[in-house]
Amino acid sequence: MNDGTTLPGADPDLLYSEDEDALRAAVRSLLADRSDPATVLAGLESDVAYDTGLWHSLATEIGTAGLLVPEKLGGAGASAREAAVVLEETGRSVAPVPFLTSAVIAVTALLGCDHGRAEVAAPLAALAEGRTVGVLAVPLPTAPGGLPEPASVRADANGALTGRVTSVADAAAAELLLVPAQGPDGPALYAVEASADGVRTDTVTPLDLTRPLGHLTFDGAPGRLLATGDRARATLDRALLTGAGLLASEQLGIAEWCLAETVRHTAARTQFGRPVGSFQALKHRMAALWLEVASARAAARNAADALATGSPDAPVAVAVAQAYCAPVAVRAAQECVQLHGGIGMTWEHPAHLFLKRAKSDELALGSPGRHRDALAGLVGIAAP
Repeated sequence: MNDGTTLPGADPDLLYSEDEDALRAAVRSLLADRSDPATVLAGLESDVAYDTGLWHSLATEIGTAGLLVPEKLGGAGASAREAAVVLEETGRSVAPVPFLTSAVIAVTALLGCDHGRAEVAAPLAALAEGRTVGVLAVPLPTAPGGLPEPASVRADANGALTGRVTSVADAAAAELLLVPAQGPDGPALYAVEASADGVRTDTVTPLDLTRPLGHLTFDGAPGRLLATGDRARATLDRALLTGAGLLASEQLGIAEWCLAETVRHTAARTQFGRPVGSFQALKHRMAALWLEVASARAAARNAADALATGSPDAPVAVAVAQAYCAPVAVRAAQECVQLHGGIGMTWEHPAHLFLKRAKSDELALGSPGRHRDALAGLVGIAAP
């Protein structure tokens, strides 16, 4: 596993290690067996928020829930590089599991708090072991550094929370809510049990049915204080930055599946006695898409490596990755639907799942335009 250290000025490592390849093989085998397109489509027609059996296998049996958690705190002691590999595979299968929201964003938020306190260490261990699903209670489109102040939720001196947060990803699946709130002494982060009195989750119908959204309402809900002030701000920004950077790997997985499936289909589909993929116009479109996917892989890997090594350039790497990978995933999914012809427009073909996930991901954790604006500020180039 990556030890999370780097030499000053070292070049980013964009290649996959043997451990990462082994992790990929295990995750891909599981998802091929338990999250094939027919299974995902069937699950969307049920009222289940996510596939609990699949999540248990992925989180506990393979151990992906604790990848970002140090071994001394009950985790695997891996890094963002390994988490990125898992997200590539969940993107490639549009798996309905809360890996990004729980094992990446919520875990990173807890890691930024004082895990010497029982209020932090206990939920962190539960998330790392896959016993609990946690989410950070912010709207899905929230970008790094984009949390409003004051927060929409307020906490009184006794830790009772009141307010509302809309469009929270995997809210219905969550057992633990990490809630940014305006406390008596300023910004704060609280832990709230999703089943507690005073907490209501209203599910909404999202574009991407594989990542459910919910509105959270707090009416005097009991919260446990995790962090306050500058530490709370830094913790939340780091969680959102990590989420945005690793979301690029999910977008890469989406684009790779769409390209591979499109090439397969156009090689098998014949017209005028020859495969449609042999027509020059389609060759050019798929070649251009291949170049974009290859570039997206470099951007996503650079972001994952920067987060894993604690590079000071991580915000730049994340902004570049999101600004580039999000539109590539959408374009790949659009081409997949179009080049499949009529069958690509049907519910039975899984292409629409990837297009919907790609469009949802394009807005998640900041739009490409939001990240381009952030990048301009980070590198000192004024936006036009």
